Amino acid sequence: MRTLVITPTYDERDSLPSTLSRLRAAVPATDVLVVDDASPDGTGRIADEIAASDPSVHVLHRPGKEGLGAAYVAGFRWGLERGYDVLVEMDADGSHAPEELPDLLDAVTRGADVVLGSRWVTGGAVVNWPRHREVLSRGGNLYTRWVLGIPVHDATGGFRAYRREVLEKMGLNGVASQGYCFQVDLAWRAVQLGFRVVEVPITFVERTRGRSKMTGAIVREALWRVTAWGVRQRLTQLGQLTQLGRVGRRARRVRGR
Repeated sequence: MRTLVITPTYDERDSLPSTLSRLRAAVPATDVLVVDDASPDGTGRIADEIAASDPSVHVLHRPGKEGLGAAYVAGFRWGLERGYDVLVEMDADGSHAPEELPDLLDAVTRGADVVLGSRWVTGGAVVNWPRHREVLSRGGNLYTRWVLGIPVHDATGGFRAYRREVLEKMGLNGVASQGYCFQVDLAWRAVQLGFRVVEVPITFVERTRGRSKMTGAIVREALWRVTAWGVRQRLTQLGQLTQLGRVGRRARRVRGR
């Protein structure tokens, strides 16, 4: 399988070289695409320098910061156009251990369509997270499972692998969400389309360099979007049940004549 690891960056000059070095050592046969949103700190230039000495590393420069979801969509399109079979999401800040990527790819080899690196299944863990961050993530994922009815423990995680067929079928034009919500959106779409979604335990390590991109706005977007999706799904199901009820009543009237 031709595999492409997509790594969005914005001001990650301190973390990117180490992350790419570890990734190339862990999975030498994998190609990498750095998607840089015109980082003011020169991350894009550093990525170009690495790519110049390593033909397996590619760089996609974007004109400005448009969000995580938009960066991944651009990366997915780049990879699909070039015929990659598996496309991987991975953070550039070192929070996702490249050494665990073989476990995700092995699950794809064994038949999974989407593999989620999960912090909240048996064997998963987080390191150096404050208590409130863990509560927020666990609570958000429990809420997502309840509202959307998806059998996924970690729908917000950003270390995952997709078969190309999944991304092609779900259609990327309608993906407008960002951050946590982008990850939920794609996991939910994959489940709805009937793809086999598998969770593999990972250890998430809080970044030691740079600054987190997590904001209150991203959390609020996830909350209202997930709620809106859940309400829409319930209304659709209710409409379907109402229609079935009408069909049943008409059938009974016909039999009674």
